[in-house]
Amino acid sequence: MEHAKTCQRPISLERRLAATYLVAGLVTAGLAGCAAGPDFQRPTARYTATPVADRTASAPTQFGETQRLVEGLPIETQWWQSLGSSTLDGLINEAFHVSPTLASISANLRQAQELLAAQAGSTQYPQVDVALGSQRQQMSPSSQGLSGDARQFSLYNASVGAHYNLDLAGGNRRALEALAARADYRRFELNAARLALAGNMATAAITRARLAAQLEATTAILRVQDEQLRLAHERVRIGQASPDEALSLQAQAEQTRAELPALRKQLQQTEHLLAVLAGRAPGTGGIPAFTLADFTLPVEMPLVVPSELVRRRPDIQASEALLHAANADYGVAVAKLYPQINLSANLGSQALTTGTLFGGGSAVWGLVAQLTQPLFNPGLWWPALHRPELGSQLP
Repeated sequence: MEHAKTCQRPISLERRLAATYLVAGLVTAGLAGCAAGPDFQRPTARYTATPVADRTASAPTQFGETQRLVEGLPIETQWWQSLGSSTLDGLINEAFHVSPTLASISANLRQAQELLAAQAGSTQYPQVDVALGSQRQQMSPSSQGLSGDARQFSLYNASVGAHYNLDLAGGNRRALEALAARADYRRFELNAARLALAGNMATAAITRARLAAQLEATTAILRVQDEQLRLAHERVRIGQASPDEALSLQAQAEQTRAELPALRKQLQQTEHLLAVLAGRAPGTGGIPAFTLADFTLPVEMPLVVPSELVRRRPDIQASEALLHAANADYGVAVAKLYPQINLSANLGSQALTTGTLFGGGSAVWGLVAQLTQPLFNPGLWWPALHRPELGSQLP
C-alpha cells in the first residue's frame, strides 16, 4: 500500500506542473495581447490641424443667416448666380453672346470638332468613289509592227472603287485620339474664357456697388461736416467759440471734399469696364447701377480640399489635354515604323460608245493589297522614337 501511494505522488505532481504551465501561458498571452496596443483605426482626414467651424460668425445672406460650410456640397459651375442678382446674371449672359473673344474661341472649337469628324470618317470606314471618264485616242498599227492606217476611237469607262487602310499598328487610332484631345483643349479653353469673363464682370459689378456706397457715405459725411462748420462760424460770431475751432472743422471738411473726385473717377472707370466686358461702347449708358443691396451671399458653402478645386480648373484640364495630344502624336510617329497595309478594289465597265457602257461594255475589275515597310526614311528617327530621352539630342 505504501508503494502504491508513492507511485501516485509523481502523477499528481506532473498534473500540477502542467496546470501551472497552462495558467502561466494564458496569463502571458493575455499580457502580450494587452502590450500590443489598441486595434487599428483608419485615420480621419482633416482640412486643417484643428476642426473647421461648420458656420461663420455672421454674413449678409438673404435672411440674415450665417453661412454654413457643407462637406461634399457640389460646386456650382455658374457660381455668380449664387450672388442673388438677376441683373448681373442677365448682363453676364448678354456678354457671353456678344463677346468677340468667346466667338473666336467658339470658332476654334467648331473647327477642331469638324477636323475630328472628318478624320474619323476618312479612317474608320472604307472610302468608296464613283468615277466616270471619257477619252479620245488614236492608235497606229505600225507601233505594234502591223500595217494599216491609224485609227481614232473614243473610250468611255465607269467604275466604282473602294479603298481602306488596315490600321494594324494603330496609327489612325492614335491620330484620332490626338484630334479628340485637341478638341477637348479648345473646349476647356472656351470654359476658361467664360469663367474669366464672368469673374471679371462680377468683380467689376461688386466694385461698382462698393464705390457707389463709399461715395454716398462720403457725401453724407461731408454734409454733416459742412453743417458743423456752419454752426462753428455762428458760434464764433456770437463769441461762443474760437476761430481755431472753425478752422479745424473747415480743414476736415475740405479733406473729405477732396476724396470725392477720386471716388467719382474710380466709379466711372468701373462702369466703363463693365460696358466693355458686356460688349457695349463706354459712356453710352445702359449699365445697371449696382448697389450692395443687390447682392446676397449663399447660405451654404462647399467645403473641399484645394487639390479638388485645382483639378476642376479649365486651364489645368486644357494643359492635360495638350499633354494627351502630344502622347497620341508620339504614338502616330511610332506606328509609322511598322508595316502599312492598304486594301483597294474597283469594278467598272469600258465601252466605245455611251449606249453600250452599262449594257454591252467590257467589265473590268481589280483587287490590290499593298504592304509597305519603311527601310530607310530620314524623317523617322528610330532611336528617338524608341528612347524618348534621346529626343533632345536630335540635330
